[in-house]
Amino acid sequence: MRTHQLVQSWLESQLEAGRLAVGDRLPGERMVAEQLGISRASAREGIRVLEAMGIVRAGVGSGPGAGTVITANPGAALGAALRLHMATSHLPVEDIVQTRLLLETWAAAHAKPAAPAMDDAAALLDAMETSAPDEKEFLRLDALFHVALADAAGNVLIGAMMSSLRESIEGYTLRLTRTLPNWAATSARLRAEHRDIHNAIRNDDGALAAQLVASHIEGFYEEAGLSAS
Repeated sequence: MRTHQLVQSWLESQLEAGRLAVGDRLPGERMVAEQLGISRASAREGIRVLEAMGIVRAGVGSGPGAGTVITANPGAALGAALRLHMATSHLPVEDIVQTRLLLETWAAAHAKPAAPAMDDAAALLDAMETSAPDEKEFLRLDALFHVALADAAGNVLIGAMMSSLRESIEGYTLRLTRTLPNWAATSARLRAEHRDIHNAIRNDDGALAAQLVASHIEGFYEEAGLSAS
């Protein structure tokens, strides 16, 4: 087992036993090394891997913010892995589309009308309509809108997965817009569909919201000449 896996397994056991919790500081490198029977350098390496994965956050200096703190950011590692796979073409766009359909139709069906994230979604819709953003900004707001709907469902893991997909969604949708014949017409249609989805959730009609989300996602990719099937 590699060093970072040893440190990760040790941290998992500490969390499961209740000896550590999110927000707690990790013991020092020396104590971690002694408990695991490894060198301080190996303990340091393992903790750095955990930091890169978004499991811990390292503070600097002294005082309340110092030390290595356990965080709850499951989207960080997912996002980094997805971006790398997209960059190396190991993750086909079709797979991303199908994953979006699975995640987002479920989220729309279970989104809570009064969830604070629904207010965030409404503000994003207003920004898309009132500021007349360019394609890149529109798509950034669009991705955040879809993440907000996932957050409104209240499932932490679904929300983290959508957050991790966000930057990948922005990147490949921006590339796809260059193949569209009329961006002004497409963006107007997308804004109208966003409003319909938002209204369906506000009206507590999850079945309709899920149906609208599926048509919304599939319609964009079909217009760009890409099938999700």
